[in-house]
Amino acid sequence: MKGTNQTACRKHVAELLEKIAQLKQAPFAPLKTLGRTLYSWREEVACMFRFARSNGITEGFHWKMKLIQRRAYGFRNFENYRLRVKVLCG
Repeated sequence: MKGTNQTACRKHVAELLEKIAQLKQAPFAPLKTLGRTLYSWREEVACMFRFARSNGITEGFHWKMKLIQRRAYGFRNFENYRLRVKVLCG
């Protein structure tokens, strides 16, 4: 639903919320549990589809910082680590 306009997104979210409500009535116990869980989080789920954002850039910086730590086998002081992070990520 990413990239759809607000009106289309509202329609899809309404359909999704109906399906979640139907899951609560499922005869299969694990589906019923899933339905209850999703129903309790329905507002957050709807917002996630409406305002989807990616945290890929942040995860990339975290990966680079961990790589710096792994290559260094420990720095003598934190300032050296901070400088490397600024050079490679900054």
